[in-house]
Amino acid sequence: MKAQQNRRKTKEISAAKVAALRARFERCKEEIIRLDWLSEGSVGENHPGTWRWTRKVKAKTVTVALSGLQAEAFARAITNHRRLEQLIQEMRALSQTYLLQAIPGPPRRQSRKTILNPP
Repeated sequence: MKAQQNRRKTKEISAAKVAALRARFERCKEEIIRLDWLSEGSVGENHPGTWRWTRKVKAKTVTVALSGLQAEAFARAITNHRRLEQLIQEMRALSQTYLLQAIPGPPRRQSRKTILNPP
């Protein structure tokens, strides 16, 4: 029983690491709040002075003509959307680390591997 408790303790993380995980998680949330408009897709120039916004809708590519000002706004929105996706991915990883390591889990079975000692 004592061996199980020792193994469980080695899996748990320190209070300092929990605080660091929480702090990074909160910074991600604050950055998400500061993001402005969001959009998927890409913006490109068709011909000099004409722009297009391209995105996928139901497995089909949809293209819309844009003015120069719209192209700038969509480019910022697309950059914001990509940053949002990165932040969400990081928050998921932080959450999983916390949930698996900071909260005690069930006792684990001992490994069935046996190390053979040479005679």
